[in-house]
Amino acid sequence: MTFNSLKLSQWLVKQCNSMGLKNPTPIQQNCIPRILAGDDCIGCAKTGSGKTLAFALPILQKLSEDPYGIFALILTPTRELAFQIADQFSVVGKSIGLKKCVIVGGMDMVTQGLELSKHPHIVVATPGRLADHLSSCDTFSLKRIKYLVLDEADRLLEGHFDDQIKTIFSALPKKKQTLLFSATMTDTLDKVKHMSSKPFFIWESNDETGVATVKELDQRYVLCPNDVRDSFLVEVIRTFRADSKDGSIMIFTETCKHCQVLSMTLNNVGFQNVALHAMIKQKDRLTALAQFKSNHTKILIATDVAARGLDIPTVELVINHIIPNVPKEYIHRVGRTARAGKGGMAVSLITPQDIKLLHTIEETIGTKLTEYKVNDKEIVTIFTQISVAKREAEMKLDETDFYEKKMINKRKKLILEGKDPDEIEEILEKKKRGNSKKERTV
Repeated sequence: MTFNSLKLSQWLVKQCNSMGLKNPTPIQQNCIPRILAGDDCIGCAKTGSGKTLAFALPILQKLSEDPYGIFALILTPTRELAFQIADQFSVVGKSIGLKKCVIVGGMDMVTQGLELSKHPHIVVATPGRLADHLSSCDTFSLKRIKYLVLDEADRLLEGHFDDQIKTIFSALPKKKQTLLFSATMTDTLDKVKHMSSKPFFIWESNDETGVATVKELDQRYVLCPNDVRDSFLVEVIRTFRADSKDGSIMIFTETCKHCQVLSMTLNNVGFQNVALHAMIKQKDRLTALAQFKSNHTKILIATDVAARGLDIPTVELVINHIIPNVPKEYIHRVGRTARAGKGGMAVSLITPQDIKLLHTIEETIGTKLTEYKVNDKEIVTIFTQISVAKREAEMKLDETDFYEKKMINKRKKLILEGKDPDEIEEILEKKKRGNSKKERTV
């Protein structure tokens, strides 16, 4: 099947060909015709299967037939994914003079308000910042949108964004096409089928193997004691580098502070890397991601802000420095490699306490992880160096007020809620103690 056979306009087919895309993926084959026909749609397929173009192509075709702004709203849970989706719309919609804007936290609200007032065709947003704009200004309206897209819909609908999504939905027209896409179909997404006034067209990739991850992904584990985890991490990187000099590596860990300490530790021992987590300014987050995408820096250390949707073809290895508690987050993390038919490897560092969790993940994904062999003798020789480097990183970070930005935002929120000043200080002090306690247990 070709893009021509999906009833797409010739200009879109040419754009796909110029991007090196000759044949549509299964989710594109099944969803594009139904979206063009006006159906609401739920699409679920493994990571790297071309979900973004499955909704971007039909939206751009309809926009070219009746151009106005704001034509489509795309909601997504993370800032980085919002920028990536906007970039894909820009590339495909270049020839029709597409205007888009990205509305996420960490950027100047006044500038964003001006962009929205100019009625761009496409708005890509995270729920929190868009809800803020809807609550604080009336320079734009979402009442004429034709399309609402929820990308990574399971994450958006699992409860964390309920208040913001309620605010956004109240600003939308009743008559619109609703498109939901995700790599993991959950009970939350299942409930949505009964929430719409008209039935959804539902397409879920049918994999007869029963495996939730792609067949090109080589999934491994390394069993290690908890207090030697960082040394094992370094040895996994060194072992991988012996076979692949240039492949990019993504390392996932749990908390913002843990991510920052690990980044500083690895930089101290000669593994140049960039970090990506919620406590970094948005401008610096985008810079770090650009360095990694351009292959200028070959190691990215991140929290789960980078786990969903990011498409970086050079990633050959994903390492779970700390394995996630939720199996579907494991699926999203390891989905950063072995994308679009390419090979890739995922290695998870497992402590004896993680064995039960590993079995739950294996049961969920429908396949067993195999052991990744590293040289135990090398671990002994590097242990002291890594431990000293980590302690130095922790001391250096303790000298900075790492949680300052978070506390400022929390204080603002409490003031707006009308809390008493003494009560505010008490809440913030508890929060600080909670952060310290959490970091000590990691």
